[in-house]
This record gives sequence, structure tokens and C-alpha cells, in this order.
Amino acid sequence: MSIQGPVRADERISTLDVVRGFALLGILLMNIVGFGLAAAYDDPTNSGGATGLNLWVWVTMHILAEGKMRCLFSMVFGAGVILLTSRAEQRRDGASSADIYFRRNLWLLALGIPHAFLLWHGEILYPYALCALAVYAFRHMAPKSLIAIGVAMIIVIAGCNLYSGFDMQKNIADGKAAILIQSGGGKLTEEQEEARKKWEEVRKHAKPTPEEIEKTNQKWRGGVIDVLKVRAESVWRWHSLAYYHYYNLDIFSMMFLGMAFFKLGIFSGTRPVRFYATMAVVGYLIGLSVNSYTAYTRVTNNFDIVVNLYSSLTYDIGRLSIALAHVAVLILLVKGGVMQWLTNRLGAVGQMALSNYLTHSIVCSTIFCGYGFGMFGRLQRYE
Repeated sequence: MSIQGPVRADERISTLDVVRGFALLGILLMNIVGFGLAAAYDDPTNSGGATGLNLWVWVTMHILAEGKMRCLFSMVFGAGVILLTSRAEQRRDGASSADIYFRRNLWLLALGIPHAFLLWHGEILYPYALCALAVYAFRHMAPKSLIAIGVAMIIVIAGCNLYSGFDMQKNIADGKAAILIQSGGGKLTEEQEEARKKWEEVRKHAKPTPEEIEKTNQKWRGGVIDVLKVRAESVWRWHSLAYYHYYNLDIFSMMFLGMAFFKLGIFSGTRPVRFYATMAVVGYLIGLSVNSYTAYTRVTNNFDIVVNLYSSLTYDIGRLSIALAHVAVLILLVKGGVMQWLTNRLGAVGQMALSNYLTHSIVCSTIFCGYGFGMFGRLQRYE
């Protein structure tokens, strides 16, 4: 029986490593805002600045990076599902592919929980591991079937965003009406009181007041216990979502597409140069158009909560198009032997994705939290 160990250098797929490294560093680029600014990830009006260079940074990231890097990483993770299990099945060395696969992902799940509570409330190891436990059963499915499942999930997500927009619009209207009655001295019914509480909860997270922002800043700049408490509040809210919540379909859909694209030879770089050139041009044409429109809509409506939800209807179209265009450009660089100083370094990051991901959390939490340099809320967005 042979011993399981790290993938040998001659077995690695360089294009996959490069794409994974690029996605990982892109995730860091987006996560920095979550590490250092309160409620500003997708709404610069809350903190960090929403004019001048700060606004342009948000616009650029919205068009080229936000969601696209997570999309890339999820697809590469899906590709890894096929790669890991197929190699294990080919070797037939005593350890079944299921044994290796499930142990790997259960360890990932176990690592994700302390990572979330101790270092980074927006971590992805825990949800990735949960989703990975389900996609194993689909590893032998044909690419067209995997794509169909992924697309179906994207459609469901769009429908859920549309419903959320309508529901949010009603909640805001009912909540504001209740507050108006209360401010006029009227007594609220049980239903009106519930509407008021719902709206206050939404506003607190989506549009906090300057005083609430400062209060949050102070918590993150506090001692170890203060930081653990404020982080736990956020982690618990996300980790307690149902396994089948449509937020998880974000991960599921891209994993299915990644499995399909790997089987089609897209991630391994086996397609001709013309294929990747076409993929880059079409991807950027669609993605830049869609994402520029949603950026314009959000900015001109001052990042209205409901407008933000409605603009998410085209979210997956825009981010998937840009993500695939990024993939095409990276693979063209690798195939052409161009900018090897860059692709070699991206590949090195991609080969040690877990170590680098955890290092991001250690470095960023040290910079921004009170038990480190306490820089939370002290920098503008562009900084």
C-alpha cells in the first residue's frame, strides 16, 4: 500500500495553481475592507469614504473583483473535487477516494470553525467544507449536466434576490410607517411593533449611524474579549443559516460549474489559444457592461438598500463573465510563457492556498484588531 502525501511537482497542473493563487490574492484584496471597516464592504457611504478616490476604488473593485474572486476560488475548488477523487480512484492504493475526500473536508470544516471565531468572521473554509460534502456524489456526472445544475442554482439565486427586494421594500415601508405613528404619540399594534423592529435590525446592519459605526470601531479596537465578542456576533449570524439557504447556492453553483469546466479541459489549459482569447473578449464585454451598469445604479441611488438588492439580479452573470475572462487571460499568459515572474509567483501561492489563506487572517487581524495595531476604522477605503 502506498502512502498518501502531497501532490508531486510533476503531477501539478500549473494553470490551475496560477488561477487559484490569483483568486486567493483577489479574495484578500476584497476581504481587507471587511477586516478594517465597519459595514463598508459593499456600501462605501457607511465608512471609509464614498467620494473621490475612495469611490473610484469601490467602483473598480465592484466591476473587476467583488464576487469574481470568490467565484473563481469556488470554481477551482470544484475542479479540485474532480482532480482529487479521480487521482485517488486511478491509484487504487488501498485508501478509497471517499475516505480521502471526506476526511480532508471534515478537517477543513473543523479548522474553519476556530478560524471564524478567532481570526476572520467572513471565512470560507466552513461553508466550503459543508458544500463539498454534498458535491462528491456528482463527481462522475457529465459536464453538461453539471452546468445545468449550476445554471439552475443561479436562476434560483436571482429569484431569491428578486423576492428579497420586494420583501425588503415592504419591510422598510411598514417599519417607517410604524416609527412615524410612534413619533406622533400613537400606540403601535403588535404587527406594527414587529415591523418597526424588523426595519431597525435591517437599518442597523445595512445603514448604521455614525454613532453606531464608532461604537463598532471601539469594539474591534478593544481587548481580546471585546474582539472575540463582536466577531462571534457576526460569525453566529452566518454560521447559523440553514444548509440549504440560498446564500450557500452561491458556493454550490460555482463548484458545479468548476467541476464541469475542469472536465471540459478549460482549467487545465488544454483548449486552443483561440478558445481562451474568445473567452476573454466575450467575458469582458458582458461582464464590464453588466457590472458598470450596476455600479452606476448603486452610486446614483446613493447605495439604497432596495436598489442594491434589485441590482443583484444580474450579479452572477456579471461576476461569472469577468471571472472566466480572468481565467482566460491567466491561462494565455501561462501557455505563452509570458510574464513568468508573475505566473510563477501566483502558482506558488496557489500551491499553498490553505496556508496563505490562514496567513491573510493572521496578518490582517493583527493589523486591525485591538490586540494588534488597532487600525480598525482608522483608514480610508483606498488606503
